Amino acid sequence: MKVLRVLGVLFVVLLLLVWLSPSGFEIEDDSVLVLDVSGTYVESTDPPLLARLAGDASVPFATLLSNLNKAERDARLAAVVLRIRSVGIGWAKAQELRAAIERVSAAGRRTVAYLELEAFSGNLELYIASAADEVVASPASTAPLIGLAGEYLFLGGFFEELGVDFDVARIGRYKTAADTLSGKSMSDAHREMADALLDSIDAQFVAGIAEGRSLTPAQVRAAIDAAPFDAASLEALGIIDRTSHFDGLWDDLGDPTRVDADVYAAVDPASVGFVPQATFALVYGTGNVVTGDGRTTSTGEIVLASDTVSRALIDAAEDPEISAILFRIDSPGGSALASDVIWRATQRVRESGKPLIATFSDVAASGGYYVAAGADAIVASPGSITGSIGVFVLRPVLARTFEKLQIGVESLTRGTHAGIQVSSQPLSPETRARLREEVESIYGLFLSRVADGRPLDENQVDAVAQGRVWTGAQAAEAGLVDELGGMREALLLAKEKAGLPADADVALVPYPPPQPFAEQLGEVLRQVSVSAVGDTPWSRWQRRLQPWIDAANEGRAVALLPFWFEVR
Repeated sequence: MKVLRVLGVLFVVLLLLVWLSPSGFEIEDDSVLVLDVSGTYVESTDPPLLARLAGDASVPFATLLSNLNKAERDARLAAVVLRIRSVGIGWAKAQELRAAIERVSAAGRRTVAYLELEAFSGNLELYIASAADEVVASPASTAPLIGLAGEYLFLGGFFEELGVDFDVARIGRYKTAADTLSGKSMSDAHREMADALLDSIDAQFVAGIAEGRSLTPAQVRAAIDAAPFDAASLEALGIIDRTSHFDGLWDDLGDPTRVDADVYAAVDPASVGFVPQATFALVYGTGNVVTGDGRTTSTGEIVLASDTVSRALIDAAEDPEISAILFRIDSPGGSALASDVIWRATQRVRESGKPLIATFSDVAASGGYYVAAGADAIVASPGSITGSIGVFVLRPVLARTFEKLQIGVESLTRGTHAGIQVSSQPLSPETRARLREEVESIYGLFLSRVADGRPLDENQVDAVAQGRVWTGAQAAEAGLVDELGGMREALLLAKEKAGLPADADVALVPYPPPQPFAEQLGEVLRQVSVSAVGDTPWSRWQRRLQPWIDAANEGRAVALLPFWFEVR
């Protein structure tokens, strides 16, 4: 009853919030827009209403970009201030954000990045800030520019201590996903790939700061080696322009009328001259590729579930109001079967004659690349993580674990290969060979799907596959990506293929549509007994490892990124 009373109160408050929403807010001339850039941003439409009301919903990345896109056209704004705190996004989103800031500057609006940081590393935040006309830091900020680092976890020794062994079948020398659970250190192929990825991201990182701050790459690298951490040191090296408290910055701007992001988000796009000439569908796919129906998470993300996403793609293709479809992907991969089901839906879209453009966010790898391979074109940011064309099966063997725990186990089988279902014994050589044949078959299908959609034959795809992970910049050189860029570049390409001029305004409609309020309420009631887990170091590692743990538990072929990848 207590839960129902709380939800009833929330519903009343929600109605009041909707009634009081600032949709008619007028922007005064020479106003300054303030955008808070902090926390995580998800690839989704607006999060569920209840999540927003409760304050536990992440901000859609599209909302941040939308505000900047409106500001680019809004002559009533004299400046845009980006108040940057710790940001939990990847390099692809950071690059899209930088490009949006640069467009606002090019349109004649002054852009100011204001840094309020205290962290071991300010790499990503300084990279974003460097796109602004001016970079100002709080005097007490500590935002070290210390260079990039990647960290990789191997649990083979831990499971060895528990007595757990693994039967592994994989294709491709770079398909090292199983090493996360079964290995103890990097293989030579893994190290080669990881070094190449880090080199690519590092080059983009240094070049971006150098260009934005009018420095040479050599000067930026010298600054990195000096490891400046306080605002005064950053200023001396040219990484920021000056220091100021926020009220002092506001005084420097002439104490203008302030417009906050939530208010500006409600400003009618028509007020800045936005007149759509066509409607495009925007289909999101986020997280692991899974079979069946998915749901909208509490953050508003559309799970990359085969039935849900396939239905969204086909519904958009059959809607006479839709002229083209953007497929926005942020996924490390997952089920090979689910990936192929979604791939088939992309072919249904192409049969309809409507352009289908895949646009990659931070990650679109393995199964995340598979689902995009059938699109008319693929657009990825230089810092997107993609490729990983490969398949593996990971099967735990618990014989030594049972022995350690003095647990007796007996198994009976019927059939030459029935032992694959028994976890207490390793596979026989014959069954291991049969399992490899299955993985090879799925890998061959993966190659053919990519070859069907790319200007490459299967041998050419195999040469850049083998489980190898690429950045977007590397993937473009390898022929796996058509154009470099973010959502804006994907939209321009879709307009071109739909026969629209580049400057034509287009309305983006999300597919599937947001959940009705009654369904959101049902989700809350179903989940009300689940307690939240704090963002501890262990919980972060647990979330990172979950896809590999699921792969081991489910015992099926998966197309999954070889490792959890983050460079900071």
